Amino acid sequence: MRTRPIPPLAAVAAAVLLSACGQDTGRTLGLVRDAPDEFQVTTRAPLSMPPDMTTLPTPRPGAPRPQERTARGQAEALLVPGLSLDDPRRAPGQRVTVGEAALIQRAGPDAPEDIRRRVDEESLRLDQPNRTLTDRLIFWREPPPPGTAVDPTREAQRLRENAALGRDEAAGVTPVEQPRRRTFWERLGL
Repeated sequence: MRTRPIPPLAAVAAAVLLSACGQDTGRTLGLVRDAPDEFQVTTRAPLSMPPDMTTLPTPRPGAPRPQERTARGQAEALLVPGLSLDDPRRAPGQRVTVGEAALIQRAGPDAPEDIRRRVDEESLRLDQPNRTLTDRLIFWREPPPPGTAVDPTREAQRLRENAALGRDEAAGVTPVEQPRRRTFWERLGL
């Protein structure tokens, strides 16, 4: 009996097509395993070198480590990680150092209240010109500007007539420029 090569070829074709879907295909299919970073997964506070060895407190067996925070402090740090350096809710005994104060002073004034709106507007402006090749091929012409164009000469004449007759400026129909019909070659852009 003769075997059919179609199922193996279909599997190879499916693998090639799936590889074009993106970089996360292997992760989606469970082929990539990401191990946690051992430096990020810590249960104890990092050790720090004191400025002077003579100022070290005497060790007491069973006492909590001085650089570790209480469970409440750890929970607060997880819930509100952005407490400012001059916040009165900081841990007692923890003052703003000279370096932190200099950093705050050098950082300049506070951000404006509408900073999120500004950033959103700027990023929207930056995203608009980035059109893909497919978009440029399908939509090769720039879209017409929104709205209707007013015929300036006829509108000026209408406003002069309204002023001469003592009527309101809004009285009458605003003349609109009618787009002329384009020829076949003009529609092609030639």
